[in-house]
Amino acid sequence: MSGHGYETGRLNLPFTGICTFGKRSYVEDWRKIDADVAVLGAPFDFGTQWRPGARFGPRAVREASTLFAFGHAGAYDHEDDATYLGEDVRIVDIGDADIVHTDTAASHANIKTGVKAILDAGALPVVIGGDHSVNIPCIDAFDGRGNIHVLQIDAHLDFVDERHGVRCGHGNPLRRAAEKAYVTGQTQLGIRNVSSTSKEGYADARAMGSAILSVRQVRAAGIKAALASLPPGARVYVTIDIDAFCPSIAPGTGTPSHGGFLYYEVLELLQHVASHNEVVGIDLVEVAPDYDASGSTAVLAAQLLLNFLGFIFHARAGV
Repeated sequence: MSGHGYETGRLNLPFTGICTFGKRSYVEDWRKIDADVAVLGAPFDFGTQWRPGARFGPRAVREASTLFAFGHAGAYDHEDDATYLGEDVRIVDIGDADIVHTDTAASHANIKTGVKAILDAGALPVVIGGDHSVNIPCIDAFDGRGNIHVLQIDAHLDFVDERHGVRCGHGNPLRRAAEKAYVTGQTQLGIRNVSSTSKEGYADARAMGSAILSVRQVRAAGIKAALASLPPGARVYVTIDIDAFCPSIAPGTGTPSHGGFLYYEVLELLQHVASHNEVVGIDLVEVAPDYDASGSTAVLAAQLLLNFLGFIFHARAGV
């Protein structure tokens, strides 16, 4: 057996075992979360208006995340001369919120319960959707926990008030967030082309505290200027719709929109936020893996989340 790694236990290679996020420990009892980060799946996609399938997003992103799970000693980045997500950052996977088929209210309530459990434990919630409506219960869970600023990275504004009587679908979340007294403003980046929101919705968003930039406007302004609407020291909740990216690299989504961001553009946005603000919550939504046979959309989502978490805890450590 010598020389094969058996001396110190099982090899636990990425393609073996159970697909928790990053192959981190699974915590079934939400009353016993003891970690810096807790990952919650929200496999809900009844809020979609066109292609369904994001209910399988959490499972796909978890499986993709095992690609980056060669061990927990951290990942060295030679560009930054930094080691990210070492053993000192405790990440757990608490499984999925219970989804009650066709029942939006019950499903959203169960997602909110999961996020509240994470916050009560003092951990950073990372929610994997699911369609963008899952952001609504995520933001609801922050009630009574201080003010937050919402950073949205997305192709669509998602600021519809009501359509066909629907107020909690995937076109509504940023409107619902803006209505919260503890949401002090929103920065909406990547919004482009034919959006989910009417002209009046854009006017409403700006009147309710939103700064809105398209992909081209972000590129023209640069990262620092694009994030100028984030108040210094603000506590920031980040919601990422995978359709913010160009569908040439992220085709696995229900509402693809050409002209999107490329990987490093979003990565640098997130690194800047992690360095200048306290990130208090994250959701990543709208990965619908069945539209991407290559699996690259899920890999992009997993890679983005792990890098973002690395930036956050590197900044918190003050190194």
